Parts: sequence; C-alpha cells; structure tokens
Amino acid sequence: MKRILPIAALALAPIAASAQSSCYTAQLVSEGIYTTGVVNGTAPATPCIGANVATNGLWYRFTSAVDTTILVSTHVDGYTDRDTRVHVYTGICNSLVCYAGDDDSGPGNTSQVSFPVTAGAYYTIAFDNQWNSEAFTFQISALYVPPPPEGIVNFISTGLPGGNAMGIVDMNDDGLDDAVYPGSSSFNISYQLPGGGFNQVNFPTTPAQNTASWSFAIGDWDSNGFRDLLYGGGQGATFMNADATGANYSQVTFPQYIFCQRTNFVDVNNDGLLDAFSCHDVDANVAFINDGNGNLVFTQGGYGTTCGNYGSIWTDIDNDGSMDLFVAKCGCDPTDLLMLNDGSGVFNNVAPSLGLNDSHQSWSSAWGDFDNDGDMDVLIGASSSGYHKLMRNEGDGTFTNVTPNSGMDTFNGQSIEWTAHDFNNDGYVDIMGGGAIHYNNGNMTFSHDPTAPGNSAIGDLNNDGFLDVIGGGGYMRNSGNNNNWIKIKPVGVTSNRDAIGARVYVTSALGTQIREVRSGDGFRYMSYIGAYFGLGQDAEVTEVRVVWPNGNEDIIEGPAINGSIEVVEGVSTGVAALNTSDFGVYPNPAVDQITVTGAALNAQLEVFDATGKLVLADRMQGGRLSVASLIPGVYQVRVIEAGEVRQLRFNKQ
Repeated sequence: MKRILPIAALALAPIAASAQSSCYTAQLVSEGIYTTGVVNGTAPATPCIGANVATNGLWYRFTSAVDTTILVSTHVDGYTDRDTRVHVYTGICNSLVCYAGDDDSGPGNTSQVSFPVTAGAYYTIAFDNQWNSEAFTFQISALYVPPPPEGIVNFISTGLPGGNAMGIVDMNDDGLDDAVYPGSSSFNISYQLPGGGFNQVNFPTTPAQNTASWSFAIGDWDSNGFRDLLYGGGQGATFMNADATGANYSQVTFPQYIFCQRTNFVDVNNDGLLDAFSCHDVDANVAFINDGNGNLVFTQGGYGTTCGNYGSIWTDIDNDGSMDLFVAKCGCDPTDLLMLNDGSGVFNNVAPSLGLNDSHQSWSSAWGDFDNDGDMDVLIGASSSGYHKLMRNEGDGTFTNVTPNSGMDTFNGQSIEWTAHDFNNDGYVDIMGGGAIHYNNGNMTFSHDPTAPGNSAIGDLNNDGFLDVIGGGGYMRNSGNNNNWIKIKPVGVTSNRDAIGARVYVTSALGTQIREVRSGDGFRYMSYIGAYFGLGQDAEVTEVRVVWPNGNEDIIEGPAINGSIEVVEGVSTGVAALNTSDFGVYPNPAVDQITVTGAALNAQLEVFDATGKLVLADRMQGGRLSVASLIPGVYQVRVIEAGEVRQLRFNKQ
C-alpha cells in the first residue's frame, strides 16, 4: 500500500502583503497564509482565465527549492471568503506567458489553482478586481502528488450491435449484463449471449413524448418480472412499462412540466415498493410514489425545493437502512443538498451541518466506501472548474474533508459524469470522471490514469467479472488482470424485485467490503443492477451478507468466487451459484416447457415462485421440463447435483 509522505505544517498566522502594485514590484512569497490590502495595483493586461481585463490587480512572485506542485487558494479556513480571480505566469514582466489561472472554482466563488513548479524557477501570481476590490486572504501550499497508479487495466474498443448504448443492465435475468438503447418510437436491447456476442432485439413503442435526452434509468417498479424504462427529457418524464410477458411496453408520460436532469428508481419511503425520482433543473425535485395498485403518483416538494438540481444519487449515509438523497447542484442555486431520510420518506437537508453544502458547479458525485470501513464516502466532482471535494464518512454522522494531499486536489480534469466502481478488482473502489480513472491506493489517496475511457454506462459485457464502459462506437472492454472477483445479484421478494436499496457485504482476507444496489449514478447513464466486488489475490470469500431495505438479512457462507451468486430474499439459505458459462434456461420467457443446459439430462429440478414457495418438483426428460401448469410470472429453477446448488430465474408467459 502506498504511503503519504508528510508535508511540513504551514504557519497559521497570516503574513501582511506589501509592495505588490505591479509585476516589477511583486512581493516574493513562499508557502504560508497572506492577507492583502485592497486591490489597487496594476491589472494584468492578459488574463489567464476569462476574457475581460480588470481595472486593478495585486502581484506576487513564487519560487521553490524543489520540484513540487503548488496550490494557491483564496479559501482559507478561519477567514472570510472573497470572490476572486487569479492568474499565474511564467517569464519576465515585459513578456509574461500564461501558465495557469482560476475563477470561482473554490467555495463561495473563491479561487483555487494548482500547478507544477520546477526548482529555482520563478512564477508570477496576480489577483485582479474583476469581481471586487476588497482585501482578502490567500494561502500557498505544497501538494502531495500521488505516484503513478498501480494495477492499471487496459480498455479495448469492442463493437456492439447498434453502437453506443445508454444502459448496461441484465434485462432478461440470465445473469448476463445487456446493452440498452432508449429511443423515440422504439428501443433496442443487445442481449449478451452465454458463449459471447450479442443478439439485438427491437421493441416498438408509441412515440415517446419525452426521450432520454438528459437521463436514463431502469427498474422493475411494479415487480412483474420485467424491468421498466424511465426517460428524462427536457419537458418531463416518460415511463416505458413492460407488460406481464416482457414483450410489449406501454408509455406513461406525466403531464407536469419537469426539466428532468438525473433520474433514478428507488424505494423512497421504504415500504417495499419501488418508486422513481427526477431532479428538476428549474423547480423543486419530483418523486413518483408507487401506490401498490399499479400506479405512480406525482409528488413534488420535500426533496429539495429550489432550482439547479442536476445529479441525484441515493445512498445510505448513516447506515440506518433508509436511502438518503444527495443532489449535486449547478446553475441558479448551486448549493448541494444532502436530504436525510427518516425511514418513512420524510427528508431533512443536513448538508450544511456536514460540510457538504458546496456551491461550486457540479453535475454529479461519486459515492463509495473508499476506505473499506463500512460507510459511504464521497467525491463531489467539478463540472466546470478544477475544484473536487473528497469527504470521508466518519461513521458517527460526520464527514471530514480529506481533499488536501488526496491526489484529487491536484487533478484539474472536469466532467459532468462522476462514478465509483472497482475497475481493477483489487478490493478498493476507484473513481471515474474528468477523463480519467482515479485508482484507489487504499489509503484515501488516488492516482490518475488519463488514458482511461470517458465515463458512461458501466457493466460486464463479456461476463469476465471486470467492468466495461460504453464508448468507442460500442463499448470499451476491460482487459482485466489476475485479480479475483465475485458478483452478487440480490432478488427481492417482500422488497422490490430489483433489491434497489439493499446493501451487500462481502468478507474475505482483505476485510469486509460494501456495495449498494442502485438505479442511476453519475449524471446521465444507467449502469448495472447488482453488486460487483474485486477480491485482489484473495482466494476465497468467507461470507456474503445481503441486508434488504426492510432490514432482514440473508447470509451465504463460503460461496465460490470468480462467478455470480444470486441471493433471493428469504430463500437463499445455501450457496446459489450462477454458473452462466454453462448453466442456462431457455426459452426465456417460457411458454409450456423449458430446456436446461449445463445439467444432467434427467436431473431433478425444483421450481419456486416469487414468494419462495415450491410450486414444481420433477425430473427432466432429455434436458426439458414441462412448466405448462405454472401461471404467468417469475420463477426460480434450482438443480442440485453432486452437492452443488445452482439456480436461475425464468419468466413464464
């Protein structure tokens, strides 16, 4: 594990600034805190950020005895924030060359800019009065720069029928992630085949009143065994709902105007029914509450009441079993929200008390247990500035800002998509965003790989246990490494069928890792439903524990690794290995019989309904089993051979 080298503590007493009215009289500064007078010197003639030339400025000169990276910030703890703009130059005064600059990337419209410096070289720093001429305080500090990342995985551009998709989700419950392409008068699914490759199927729909121009989410909100689609457009929300056969989809579009940004499926009020949610760019956020009678009820207010809502993600920040709501904000009211759920769907904004009410421009955030201590940490990523904020969850209802010396303070890449997944399967959750993968070093520091693909829909499109990314005219296939892995697929019975809101724990020699089952992270795309875990070089998992949204638990002891485990709520009391390379059920959906591959031709099968009730037990004839006696619905077929239990879902038309 990499270690952070200690950096000398900075003196906290501010130094009075003087003799800085022009480049020629710039004050020599080093690491420390400085308080200026009013901004009344000569303005920089060539701004390094923004086009407008100010009327006045203040000038400083910096040099270092060693090669390092420097942060100049006008946000200094304990001092009043001012709206500032800063420019950094190299060269001599009559021939300055812009090197760096910033405007408004720090909290409260402060400036924060980092840049590498060479030992012995001089750098000219100029502040101007583009926004105000008041005195302010700034700090210069050396930053820890992480070493090059270890365990980099390579991505290979790979074709997909239909090109780039917006979603990667297992749409037919065969244990394989599929590519989903929302459309206008139809949508496509490229079903992943067990032996590799894809079979694309087109599903005609009525013309969508709102397309997925801003956001796309997937979830089986009515728990009928087939997942539904949610399109977030510029005018409102459109649902494409699957019927009981999964072959036809009907449109439901709500008449209310919603400037949809991020959309999600989530059990808002923890009643076991899957609801939906949409950020609203110009008004209060919106939820669609499932009434249990096949209807979603439009509800507005109580989830953030002002505009500027962009990137919503649902995560349990206080480990109480209820999904809380974080909204990364931008535009008219950019102050981020953290809406704490009391367990019944009543929310209270606690962002100010937790230090999460930042006002920099951000369209999404990445939530994951970055330090493997059992709670969810966060990286709030910038969309239009270089300021990223890494907050560690202390597990006692508080967060600590650990951005300094984390590596994220020296990374200036921007994007609207920020997500958290373990891409190299080393057991530590990485961050993707800003045109890079930020590999987790295991100590809340991150090393950057800017050669990684851009952030998009994420899932496993070749069933090798390593997460791939949509892009490159198809998808970017993760070439992987020799690390081990396990995939957990929870299936709700009394909880919503997709188990969205469940938390999964996997224990191995590395310790205990956690994942949450979500629908919708980042800003726009829809990634896999389930939980992927990297295990590093650990050769076994001692326990898998699924905590359902209602608080009930299922525990699987000693499951096989490098494969998929399906855990059915209240049913899976033993190892339920989904060996999707040879164990399969087709056709799916079934009509009057199923063929089971990967088992003896006369194997004894058991079939359970969605409640966990045994409804059929019979021996196959030539690999086939009659299911004509079953009513339409979702079923679990299980085979036990040589002490091994395998099971798979199928749908009966």
